[in-house]
Amino acid sequence: MARPDDEEGAAVAPGHPLAKGYLPLPRGAPVGKESVELQNGPKAGTFPVNGAPRDSLAAASGVLGGPQTPLAPEEETQARLLPAGAGAETPGAESSPLPRTALSPRRFVVLLIFSLYSLVNAFQWIQYSIISNVFEGFYGVTLLHIDWLSMVYMLAYVPLIFPATWLLDTRGLRLTALLGSGLNCLGAWIKCGSVQQHLFWVTMLGQCLCSVAQVFILGLPSRIASVWFGPKEVSTACATAVLGNQLGTAVGFLLPPVLVPNTQNDTNLLACNISTMFYGTSAVATLLFILTAIAFKEKPRYPPSQAQAALQDSPPEEYSYKKSIRNLFKNIPFVLLLITYGIMTGAFYSVSTLLNQMILTYYEGEEVNAGRIGLTLVVAGMVGSILCGLWLDYTKTYKQTTLIVYILSFIGMVIFTFTLDLRYIIIVFVTGGVLGFFMTGYLPLGFEFAVEITYPESEGTSSGLLNASAQIFGILFTLAQGKLTSDYGPKAGNIFLCVWMFIGIILTALIKSDLRRHNINIGITNVDVKAVSNIFMIILINVKPCFFIYPTDQEPKTVMLSKQSESAI
Repeated sequence: MARPDDEEGAAVAPGHPLAKGYLPLPRGAPVGKESVELQNGPKAGTFPVNGAPRDSLAAASGVLGGPQTPLAPEEETQARLLPAGAGAETPGAESSPLPRTALSPRRFVVLLIFSLYSLVNAFQWIQYSIISNVFEGFYGVTLLHIDWLSMVYMLAYVPLIFPATWLLDTRGLRLTALLGSGLNCLGAWIKCGSVQQHLFWVTMLGQCLCSVAQVFILGLPSRIASVWFGPKEVSTACATAVLGNQLGTAVGFLLPPVLVPNTQNDTNLLACNISTMFYGTSAVATLLFILTAIAFKEKPRYPPSQAQAALQDSPPEEYSYKKSIRNLFKNIPFVLLLITYGIMTGAFYSVSTLLNQMILTYYEGEEVNAGRIGLTLVVAGMVGSILCGLWLDYTKTYKQTTLIVYILSFIGMVIFTFTLDLRYIIIVFVTGGVLGFFMTGYLPLGFEFAVEITYPESEGTSSGLLNASAQIFGILFTLAQGKLTSDYGPKAGNIFLCVWMFIGIILTALIKSDLRRHNINIGITNVDVKAVSNIFMIILINVKPCFFIYPTDQEPKTVMLSKQSESAI
């Protein structure tokens, strides 16, 4: 039932249509009054629905006394968070202005600091695996022990992701960033005390602390991008934040073979080289922790987008972490993305961990070139990440881009698999670069696609679950591929990954693309389309002049649609 005019400004009470999940539509105002010009976009409130301006239909909806369409739970949340019609005034508060949005120059400092300490964390992840034979000989352990120095990153992430995302959602961005940078620094210093052949357990302890730090790092790119960057740069910012982690992997492929050459016959020199690498890492990690404490802020003074303004205006008591998790797992497109992201990223983790073993199988004594191939793989992926981020900001074609990159990653993996044993190492450089361009370029695509289809749920929670899936698949793929590589050769292990990536392509094609955050920013949601669909059908039936009556307890009021709106209909 429509509410009387004198209740226009009243708070929403239990039982009110808004509380029940109905979209409130303004009435009693001239057609088009609520429209204001969006920045670099169409007029909010006048977006055409089936050829008719939305403000005309919204005005018409107020005079139809018919029942309103109930909303799905996630659409109800969208309707609640839609910032005053994304450009329209709030019903009953005719002079209420839009929330102020602005871009802060500090956003680039925040992004740079995060990217750098993420780089150091990723470097520490791969620094053992790329020279696994050197550490195997130094500590006197098996290759499986060295592989676990990499896999512990994946193992620690899975049980800790839920408390980490809860902390991010309830205590904020700054505290999470300080924990990530601080634990990364502490783990690096502990490893400095492990440069003796009998202290493998100490280096494992330090690596465990670095793996815990990773839990507070991997989920932040999409959150930093959303909180600090505007709609036209958010995907590029997310790609840049992911880029820091990829660059760390690249440096991890490049530097350890140079800093710690294979000098098994001179243990003292080998220990000195390892110590140099560990102390250098610790010094850089300490500097970045200090910079994080000084310059990293919770959020800018003004939100950078209408979508962020809507989230910040939402009362904190309405947020429930458990409900957010349930909503995400009820979201079928997100569940499909969770699986496909895990397959792709887990395959990348497995290839990165076992790259040294694969290369040395066919190219004995090429430890330095194995690191360079890994560097080529990651650097090409960094270029792919930036290009994909720019493309998403320009086109907003999330599903199409994700599917195409997934298919090209599969093709790159097939080519890499069947050319690895040709005994021409230059071919491995080329195929590794192609594989890395698409496989690593996929990482920010998954983050941003997840944020779009799960808005307004927390970016940290969705990204954290994606990373947890990646860690689980990464552990399983690394163990399985490592076993196949040891028993049957690298080709068998790579074919195993190819089969899983093909399954990922099929599941990606099934994901329904619903760009909720983008729709909020441009001033439309699926909610609006549903709300006006019945009105439009009634207008089509009533071909004669459009006069409507408000069914209220007060004196009926008559409203006539403007000639412009009527002609558009």
